[in-house]
Amino acid sequence: MIAQNSNTLTNSCSFVNVKPIMMKLPYPPIQVKERNRVYADLLSFDYCGAVSELSAITQYINNENRMSCEKCYMAQTILGIAMAEMIHLQKLGELIFLLGGSVDFTTKMNNGCQQMWTPEYLTIPENPREMLLADIESEQDAIHQYKRHIGMICDNDVNAVLERIIKDEEYHIIILQNLMDELIKKSPF
Repeated sequence: MIAQNSNTLTNSCSFVNVKPIMMKLPYPPIQVKERNRVYADLLSFDYCGAVSELSAITQYINNENRMSCEKCYMAQTILGIAMAEMIHLQKLGELIFLLGGSVDFTTKMNNGCQQMWTPEYLTIPENPREMLLADIESEQDAIHQYKRHIGMICDNDVNAVLERIIKDEEYHIIILQNLMDELIKKSPF
């Protein structure tokens, strides 16, 4: 919330006690059967592609910043989801490294081409309703991409981590939908 002291505006929304919003389930060990650059390159898309943890983090932080002065509770929730996405990014980075890949914010394609992450991947709407819709769509896209990658990776250790990440993404959709429902109740139009 915006507070005014004499001629100074301040944001009184506190983020001190915000924690990652994720399922209360352990993550599998971060390990791989063997080095596999093809799998590492595939995970680079989950790490920093258009549909990726880096894109999700950046989009959530942007939305949280723009909501914090007027919708503190929503901003705190969005930050908690972003923190969970940071954990996902970290785990994917470890997997990529163990698989023999490099963590350098580029996706690696089969033809040898690379694409550096760009903010052009983000959806940045202006109002909270559209922000939440974009966030829900991003989570759904991530789940579909993870499932596709699980079907392409023949390493049970890697797939176990991806399956655990999917559980968080599904939980995030529920949380975001609840925020959307609250927003609609307060202003149905």
